[in-house]
Amino acid sequence: MTGQGGYPSGMSAIVPTDRWIAHPAGRMFAREWRAEGCEPAAAPLVLLHDSLGSVELWREFPALLAAATSRRVIAYDRLGFGRSAARAARPARHFVAEEAITGFPALREQLGIGRFVAIGHSVGGGMAIAIAAHEPRDCAALVTLSAQAFVEDRTIVGLRAAQAHFADPAQVERLSRYHGDKAAWALDAWLGTWLDPDYADWTLADVLPRVACPVLAIHGAQDEYGSPAHPTLIGERAGGAATVEILEGVGHLPHRERPELVVRLIADFLARTG
Repeated sequence: MTGQGGYPSGMSAIVPTDRWIAHPAGRMFAREWRAEGCEPAAAPLVLLHDSLGSVELWREFPALLAAATSRRVIAYDRLGFGRSAARAARPARHFVAEEAITGFPALREQLGIGRFVAIGHSVGGGMAIAIAAHEPRDCAALVTLSAQAFVEDRTIVGLRAAQAHFADPAQVERLSRYHGDKAAWALDAWLGTWLDPDYADWTLADVLPRVACPVLAIHGAQDEYGSPAHPTLIGERAGGAATVEILEGVGHLPHRERPELVVRLIADFLARTG
C-alpha cells in the first residue's frame, strides 16, 4: 500500500532526526527514523554500513524499515566515513571485531539503546555478527545483508574489478559526494585491507557460535563479492536459530535491488522472533 508521493503508507510522514555521537577519536554522525505508531518498547534496528557506505547511502531503506516494522531505525557513519571524523591510519586487521567495542557502544550509550537488532550490509554484516557475539544478552536479533564471513576467490576477483573501476578519478570524485576529503582513505581502507595477503585467512567462523539470538542471512545469488557459501556458513555456525535467504538474480546490494522484498523478509522475521 502506498501513501503520498508513492511511498509506502506511513513512510511519507517520517522526518529523520540527525544526531552527533561523541567518541574519543572524534564525532560520529547518526540519523534515526521513527514512523507514526512506532512501538517505543520494541528493540530498535541499528544499521551498519558497508566498506564504502554511509548514512546517506542507505537511501530510502531505513524509512522503509521504520514504516514496515513500526520500530525506531538508527544508522551511523563509522569513523572515517560520511560525516563522521576522519581517521589517519588504515584499519587494523581486527577492525571488524573492533567496532563491537569502540564505535557501537558509544552510539548505544548516547542514544539510550538497550536491547537492539543489528542489521549490517557487507562488512557491516560482519560487524553486526561481531556485535551480536559481543552483546548476547542485548542483541535481540541479527540480520546480515551480503555479509562476508571469510575471504574467498570470488571476493578477491570482485575487489580487483573494483580496484580497476576506481582507477578512474571520476569514480573517486563520486565517492567524495558522500565522504568528502575522506574518500581516498575510505577506498584504501577497503581495498588495501581486503587485498592484503595477511588478511587472506580472516574468518568469522569462530565468532558465529557466540551469536545467541535469531539470525536472518540475506544474500544475492549473483553477489560479486561473495558466493552463497557465506550465508550458508552463517546459518550453519550461528549459535541461534538461523534462516538463510538466497535471492536469485540479485547482486551485492539486495536492499537497493529488491528493497520491498528485503524489507518484507526482515519485517516477517522480526514478527516471528519478537
